[in-house]
Amino acid sequence: MKTANSKLLTLEQFKDRNYGKPGTTKRDRLEAGYERFKIGVLIHEARLKKGLTQQQLAEKVGTTKSYISKLENNVKEVRLSTLQKIVELGLGGELELSIKL
Repeated sequence: MKTANSKLLTLEQFKDRNYGKPGTTKRDRLEAGYERFKIGVLIHEARLKKGLTQQQLAEKVGTTKSYISKLENNVKEVRLSTLQKIVELGLGGELELSIKL
């Protein structure tokens, strides 16, 4: 990808330079953190799309507003079974997972 400013980096170039190539410990930690962050963002966006407050989502799932907030803000990791309840019971959606090799 050519840029108008040769000092600009793509996201991949930035990650390579600052965190190492994929497969290195530092890079793997970055990518894992991003995945946890992304789950929180996805929950937040879906909740807003459904017009639910954190309290309403928590009540549908049988948890607390505080727990939903911690998930959305990447303070707490979510268990797969809990994520499934949030998506299916709380948001009326379907959880899809994939494994890329």
